[in-house]
This record gives sequence, C-alpha cells and structure tokens, in this order.
Amino acid sequence: MTHIGVLTAGGDCPGLNAAIRGVVARATCAGALVSGVEDGWDGLMRGRTRPLGRDDVRGILTRGGTILGTSRTDPYYHGEGLASLAPTLAETGIDTLVVIGGDGSLRTAARLGEEGLGVVGVPKTIDNDIEGTDVSFGFNTAVQIVTDAIDRLTTTAEAHNRIMVVEVMGRQSGWIAVYAGLAGAAEAILVPERPYDLDDLSRRLTARHDAGSDYSVVVVAEGVPAPTGERITAGADHMGFERLGGVSTWIGAELERRTGFETRVTILGHLQRGGTPTAFDRVLATRMGIRAAEAALAGDHGMMVASIGEEMVLVPLSSAVAEPRSVPQDRLDEADWFLV
Repeated sequence: MTHIGVLTAGGDCPGLNAAIRGVVARATCAGALVSGVEDGWDGLMRGRTRPLGRDDVRGILTRGGTILGTSRTDPYYHGEGLASLAPTLAETGIDTLVVIGGDGSLRTAARLGEEGLGVVGVPKTIDNDIEGTDVSFGFNTAVQIVTDAIDRLTTTAEAHNRIMVVEVMGRQSGWIAVYAGLAGAAEAILVPERPYDLDDLSRRLTARHDAGSDYSVVVVAEGVPAPTGERITAGADHMGFERLGGVSTWIGAELERRTGFETRVTILGHLQRGGTPTAFDRVLATRMGIRAAEAALAGDHGMMVASIGEEMVLVPLSSAVAEPRSVPQDRLDEADWFLV
C-alpha cells in the first residue's frame, strides 16, 4: 500500500491548507495512507508525523497558514541530506513525499530525489517566481492584499498631498509589485528586473504634483537594490538566511529630499502572507494537491505539479528550480509607463 507523506516547508502562504486537503482527499479515496509531517523538514528530521484522513482536513479550506506548521530548516544546510530523514522514513513507512514549498524547498526536494527519495513537488509562493508553472498559489491572494492596502494608502496620500512609498515582497522577481502596482494605479513601480533612476523618478513625481495631482504612490519590491548596487537587508534570521527589507525607507527619504514633498513609507511585510486565501487560490491549491496525489500514486517521482493554461501537468523538478522565474519582458512592456 502506498504511504504518502505531505509537508509544507519554507515561508507560509494562503492556500497551503487547501493543497493539503487536496492531497489527502485524493490519496485516501484511492486507499493510500497519508501522514502529515509537522514543521516542514525539521519535523521529518525529528520524527514528528501524524496520520491524516478525510476528517482531519475538514473545515481547513478557508484557513490561512498551515495545519502542519512549517519551518526554514533544510536537511542539507542543517543536517546530512537524506541520511537525516532516513530514520523517520523507515519508521513510518513513507515511500513518497509530497513537498509543498517554494523555490528553496523544491530545490531541496530535487536533491533528495537525486539521492533516491520518491518526491513530488507542489509550487507555493506569493512571489510567483517558480519556473515551469504559469502561476503559484498564494500569489493571487498576496496581490489582492497589497492592492487593498494601496487603495487605502491612496486616500490618505491624497488628503495630505503626500508621496506614499509601499514596499512589497519580491526578493528576486517583481511579480507582486507589477500586478498590485497596476491594480492600485501606482505612479511608479520599482522591480529587481529593471534598473531605476531616482533623478528621473523625482522629476516625474514633481511634474505630476505641479500639474495639480495631490498625491503619488510608488510601489517597491523588497529585492530592488540601492542605487549604489547593494541589496538592503535587515541582517540574517535565526537560521542564518538573509532577511531583505528596508530599501523603501532609503528611497522614501531620497524622494522627499529631492522633490520637497512629504513622503511616507509603508512596509507591508508579512501582512501579505496571512489571512484567508482568495477563491482563485483555494481552487488552484486544491487542484494542485489532487494532481500531486495522483502523481504519487502513479510513481511519477521527481516531478512538480504545474498549472499551464487550464491544465494541471507534471514538469521535472530539476528544471523548475534551475532558475527563478522573472517577470517576462512582455509583462514589463505592458507596465512600462509605470516602471522606472
């Protein structure tokens, strides 16, 4: 009998519980056993698993976060790879692992697959930067959260004749910034894919205000470098991973100095990760979970579920994690009036 383990690793995002529910529903209907791994790779290294059946996943579809918990522990960075997981796998009898994660977690899954572990990947990231899939769940919800925030900031910016600088997530790719910036009618959008010129941006904002507009909104992805080229960080987290954030504070101060207009900075941070998923992400995550279970049941290991058009297909994990997925040129061209 197939025994599927399912874990959520890396940063959380809306839709994780929907994906877990999809895996459990499809796998148990086929007679397979399912075990949930608690707290990501850390739980698999330490033997923290529990059985999951249909009753265990009822009522979780609308919840944010993950019922299994997650962590940024990595078995290669904090352990000895597959050898660190072998005792738990042997004790539980898990023969296939469904890994629901972002680029880092899926990269780890690909390495474990090369060592012989049966793995199936499910892409989740609000950054939408995983190759091979048109979209990852969590992205749609994050864009809606940021758009709502921009709408609210716009009214207070207009009331005070201010420039509002809004920093959003996006370490390597500007997907959230581009989509939410367009949806929120931002005057300018700064993304890692394009260099920017603060002098030019300052002139544009000054001209806009001089022409009678009472406000401006500038959306900045956290991975945008400072004009000198370095990335602005807030140091490392307790696991030793770099924490981006704060470049908008520098940009906001410079814009105020160069334009003379009062400027306020809002860093949305983890607000973008939390809360209930949108209907779109609930459906996407559910379908991805179902397809992942089918792949596990069929023995299609070393693959990742991808959404291509209206279809759920399988793509090699190795190709999906080779390079981060940047905002494509045609999408940048569509937003070109607002990119600096």
